[in-house]
Amino acid sequence: MLNAKIVIPARLASTRLPEKLLRVVAGKSILQRTYEAASRSRRAASMIVAVDDPRLLAEVERFGGNAMMTSVDCQSGTDRVAEAALSDDQADVFVNVQGDEPEIDPDAIDLVVDLLEQHPEAYAATLATPIRDVADLKNPNCVKVVLETGGYALYFSRSPIPLPRDQDFQALVDHDPRLCWQHIGLYAYRREVLQWFTQQAPSPLELTERLEQLRLLEAGRRIVVGKIDHPAIGIDTEEDLQAFERKLAAEG
Repeated sequence: MLNAKIVIPARLASTRLPEKLLRVVAGKSILQRTYEAASRSRRAASMIVAVDDPRLLAEVERFGGNAMMTSVDCQSGTDRVAEAALSDDQADVFVNVQGDEPEIDPDAIDLVVDLLEQHPEAYAATLATPIRDVADLKNPNCVKVVLETGGYALYFSRSPIPLPRDQDFQALVDHDPRLCWQHIGLYAYRREVLQWFTQQAPSPLELTERLEQLRLLEAGRRIVVGKIDHPAIGIDTEEDLQAFERKLAAEG
């Protein structure tokens, strides 16, 4: 059985919602709520927050979590996860959980670990959810993934893929079986692919789409994709934060 570790890469700076991980909702920071939700995973043996600022380190220590400082020069969350992996020689798989997802489903974390166990030829595992709205299909901020029949990713793109030649986008979204899938940014990586990733320059397709997972596909490293009904909602804007506050208040 694979030994899995959750790594939450946490960066203090954020453009649309400044210092969002430290924002408090109903007595707990966004980072604490994400940590507590992820900790309910059954497959992960351990968890750590990889931070870039002493304030985040202090916050994790305040609520009793595990944290480590990582370089401020990390270019992405994956680089931060890789740095954390270098300090742990016990885990086989590292699950990258974004710190701004306080409603992350622990079953989703377990699923990406299970996928790597079931697909030994896969270097990484991630998730996708059906695209049910034409506006999402056309939105470049909604990353799309096309899958092969075995469940492996063929390609990720910000463009509508597959593109219907007759331009009937609604029929494409409604197609059964599903053809349109939104990529969910939850990853499980094998240790060796993280070490490889940080030693490679960004690939041409990655630079074109601004999608770092294309670095793996372009190098022929397979990514297996699990399917879930609905994604966790991340906190990116003040409106997202207020909506989350209202939801918690309604739940009592």
